[in-house]
Amino acid sequence: MRASFRHRSTIGDMLATGVLLAYLWLAWGAEAGGGAGPALDRVWAAAQARGSLRVAVDVGFRPFVEQRDGDLAGYDVDLARAVAGRLGLRAEFVPIGFDALYNALVSDQADMIASALPYAPEEGERARFSSFYFDAGQVLLVPEGSPVAGAADLAGRRVGVALGSDADALARRLALATPSIDLRSTYDEPGQAIADLRAGRLDAAICDNVSALAAAQSAPGLRIAAALSSQPYALAVPASAFQLQAEVNRALAELRAEGLFEELNRRWLR
Repeated sequence: MRASFRHRSTIGDMLATGVLLAYLWLAWGAEAGGGAGPALDRVWAAAQARGSLRVAVDVGFRPFVEQRDGDLAGYDVDLARAVAGRLGLRAEFVPIGFDALYNALVSDQADMIASALPYAPEEGERARFSSFYFDAGQVLLVPEGSPVAGAADLAGRRVGVALGSDADALARRLALATPSIDLRSTYDEPGQAIADLRAGRLDAAICDNVSALAAAQSAPGLRIAAALSSQPYALAVPASAFQLQAEVNRALAELRAEGLFEELNRRWLR
């Protein structure tokens, strides 16, 4: 009798061990994304279960995120709501300082960053990035009808930039290569250079794309002749959130095809 019991116990132990090993194998496959089973994106699964996408934002960087009458508003706020809606979720905003945005992903305070975030491949251990949705690089702004089509056409022309800005550094490099450029960098902000461009006191201005789009849309008479540098903005999700990244990219592609970004430009860059 005792021998029979020991035999049944041994079979039971073997079955239990087999089940445990199978579970561990499946769990390992889920973590590693191997062929043992479908990988699990815990961030995406939790967002679906919660019904919300927690979005980290740095409040105060206009026109992307700002406070208006107690509510958040801006380009990225509208974009995050549109992306979340396309995913069947509601956007739940998590205001946080810019320097702590990536920490919000790592510490599970947020599922996504939407805050004029420059693409930063060096942050790959902490985040995955979406496709780019805006380029805030430096551009060449000229009057409508100007023959200037790019940096090569600036020889002998008056070019305005804000002192100490990225545009200033870029323009100084151009002036070294083409000494006949009449560089005027006495402006405190891009808007002052753009005002002189409108008034005919400059032939061109170099400024960030946000300022240029706002100037071109606020009143006729100016156009962006060329992009001179690139600073793409992207949404970011935790490094483990590969399914969420794919869903966000799908949503961005659909929203782009529907003209959302042109609408956001008209709404916020003016």
